[in-house]
Order: sequence, then structure tokens, then C-alpha cells
Amino acid sequence: MTTLFFIEHANGQVSDQSLKAISATSQIDGDVHGLIVGSNIDSAVAEASKIEGLNKLMHVDDDSFNNILAENLTQLILNMSGDYEYFLAAATTTGKNVMPRLAAKLDVSQISEIIAIEGPDTFIRTIYAGNAIATVQTSDPKKVLTVRPTAFKSAVMGSSDCEITKINAENMPSISEFIGEELTKSDRPELTSAKTIISGGRGMQNGENFELLDKVAEKLGAAVGASRAAVDAGFVPNDYQVGQTGKVVAPELYIAVGISGAIQHLAGMKDSKVIVAINKDEEAPIFDVADYGLVADLFQVLPELEQAL
Repeated sequence: MTTLFFIEHANGQVSDQSLKAISATSQIDGDVHGLIVGSNIDSAVAEASKIEGLNKLMHVDDDSFNNILAENLTQLILNMSGDYEYFLAAATTTGKNVMPRLAAKLDVSQISEIIAIEGPDTFIRTIYAGNAIATVQTSDPKKVLTVRPTAFKSAVMGSSDCEITKINAENMPSISEFIGEELTKSDRPELTSAKTIISGGRGMQNGENFELLDKVAEKLGAAVGASRAAVDAGFVPNDYQVGQTGKVVAPELYIAVGISGAIQHLAGMKDSKVIVAINKDEEAPIFDVADYGLVADLFQVLPELEQAL
């Protein structure tokens, strides 16, 4: 059995999500091959080749992958699918876009956001916003999986001893083209890779009050997140959202401020190592999962916290 894992990268470095998700391949017997694509990706290839447990690394360095289109990447993997029984990717925006397409092309089911591998055909995933665990067994000859990165530790980086092969992009579809992208620029860590996150909810009352979180985050070197309620109310942009329909995070420290703790939000952060909740409602569900809770007015607590740091 041979596994193909799609490795994501940015700014010349392998993404944290891919480094965590690729650890899942250690629970599958057989060789593990990595695939990394892009344009001018020598530094990313060099780093990826050092991932322990990787037997072979294939890379496509082509202008057609300067901006990854799901249609092109799906076709590329499909072209080499005859050599593999398992296809894995991190459950990121790209992974969730590509793997279902690949499964459809292969006429197999896709299993989403696995958190463990029980056997060659048996996988564990969460359901009902993380409140139940499902064991899924498939009889499909090829397994197409996305992996929840927060369920695994980062892969160990060792010496560069895996085989490195450059492959060509052939028969790429032309049904779509890249138009542009709008990226949020910030000096703070990205939400999914931050070790500390401070998030605000509806209790922040408006977007201007998120500056209170910004000041604390600056002192802590933390990322700033938000609940869906805060995003839907227009307090902050959508890319701040933590939760079932936002980003799933598992930092060393998660500080929830003015967040009641709806089940959808808990699904995105309850794997955090330490959870601190600040809310004036002592009955708020967030306190059920918090390691430390403070029943207080956030508008008094946050300035005091900033001064104390």
C-alpha cells in the first residue's frame, strides 16, 4: 500500500497544517509519497524533503500552479492515481476543495476531517459539531481523506534522505482561471498556527471594542479571533471566525472574551491546551469547557489585563 499526501506551502515554507496532518500517514502501512506544487518552490521542496517518514517527494514547479486551481490540482493527482491506494490532505480550504473532486473522479466516497486511523479501511472522525465520534469503515479500493490538523502533532523534521522527483504538469483543464485574491495583512500570527489566541464574541458589542483585544494580543504575541455571532454582526471580517463553519484551532492558550460558548464555536476551539473564559454571565456554556473562568465585565478586565502584561 502506498499513500500520496498533498503538501501545502507558503512563503517558501511547508504549512503548519500540512506538517501536522502528514503525521496521520504514520498510522498507515506502506510507503508515503509527498506531492508539492507551485512556481519557484525550491525552498519549500528542500524543507518538505526533510519530513521524517516521507519516502519520496514529487514536485511540480510550473507557472500554471503559481496560483493553485482545484481543477488543475485534481487532474494532476488523478493522472498519478493508479500508483496509490490512499490520498490524504490537510482539511484546509485547498484540501476541502480538491479531495471531494478527486473522490468524485475516482468514483469513491470521501471521508472528511479524520482524527485517527484504526485500520487499513477504518477511520475516526468527529460528528455533530465534535460532540460525538464516528468510526467509519469503507470498502472503496481507494481511500480519499482529509485530516484534521489539530488532532495530530507536527511531523519531525530530519535529514534529507527521501527521493526527490520533478514531474510535469500535463493535460491540465482550462475551464477556470485565476482572477485575483484579497489577503488580510497582519503582523500577528495566523489563526490556525498561533500558539495563543484571544477571541471576542457578541459581548464585545461593536467592532471598535475589538481594539481592546488587539492591545492584549499585541502584548501576548497572540492572534485575534471571533465567534460567528461577532462576525455576522459585522464587528470583524469573516477570516477572524473560529468555529465549526470557521477555522478549527488548537493553540497552547485560548482566551474567550464575551463568548457564550455556542456548540458551533466550541467545535472549533475545544482542543486548545488551556482555555480561559471571561464572561459576565456565570451560566454561559463556555465555562463548561474552560480550564479557568472569570465572571466579570470584560470592559473592566481587558484594560487591567493589558496593564498587567
